[in-house]
Amino acid sequence: MRFIKAFALAGTVAIFAATSAFASDVKIGFIVKQPEEPWFQDEWKFADQAAKEKGFTLVKIGAQDGEKVQSAIDNLGAQGAQGFIICTPDVKLGPGIVAKAAANDLKLMTVDDRLVSADGSALEDVPHMGISATKIGEAAGEAIVAEIKKRGWDMKEVGAIRVSYDQLPTAVDRVEGALSVLKANGFPEANIFDAPQAKTDTEAALNASTVVLNKNAGIKKWVAVGLNDEAVLGAVRATETVGIPADSMIGVGIGGAESAINEFKKPSPTGFFGTVIISPKRHGYETALNMYEWIANGKEPEKLILTAGQLALRDNYEAVRKDLGIE
Repeated sequence: MRFIKAFALAGTVAIFAATSAFASDVKIGFIVKQPEEPWFQDEWKFADQAAKEKGFTLVKIGAQDGEKVQSAIDNLGAQGAQGFIICTPDVKLGPGIVAKAAANDLKLMTVDDRLVSADGSALEDVPHMGISATKIGEAAGEAIVAEIKKRGWDMKEVGAIRVSYDQLPTAVDRVEGALSVLKANGFPEANIFDAPQAKTDTEAALNASTVVLNKNAGIKKWVAVGLNDEAVLGAVRATETVGIPADSMIGVGIGGAESAINEFKKPSPTGFFGTVIISPKRHGYETALNMYEWIANGKEPEKLILTAGQLALRDNYEAVRKDLGIE
């Protein structure tokens, strides 16, 4: 009997050891387009959590253009990785990314921005975790409308800065989602001003928004929408630069990035009124875990997973973050 128990125990230990050894052999890449951005830093942080839990190796790579993406995929192939997750700098690189992944025998998942084909249609065969961009935008728009009404502003006297990055479909969907709510509530389309940004960061948004404000100096009350928190923060910084007080600006960002949280922590309120938090935890942790399960156990992820967001304000952001599992 002791022999049987010892044999069973030895078998269990052997299976555990083999499982641990296999997990340590799994190598997964996580490629992002702007590694310096807080959102992608958070995605990597949560992906690291999945790697520690499961025991696989995570390779984090920043790739800001198509050439760097191609090089990163080849690099992962040379390292012996079995798959990678990517948020590409250009969704139109889709066919090339798929081909390069296949050439290196790598499984492929996308996060945040979905790859498209030459004709602009989504590459639906590639598993993707993204955000319901239109609904996220609508949530930002609803928050702005509610605050306009609360402050008793006349919408005819308010200007809206549309911080735009129209080469990215997600950006268009978010911004147009927000503006559709404003217009449905009587906001004049003539009072919406486009501020195209060269990059999706705060500095580019500040520069674009400053142009709008200088051209429309007669408007004294403003709202702002954009792709992310950084876009709206750029618009807020622009209003400060031209002397518009904080209580004459309503900016609602998207993402709940560290930059937004830092804005809420300032001693006095700024024109950055709120953010629709989209948790990077699922986008980092869950995508990495899904890729691991695909490699280790042959469990292919769902083709499309869409996450939702929640409005956070200066006085409740800590509770919202806790609800979303970020704190």
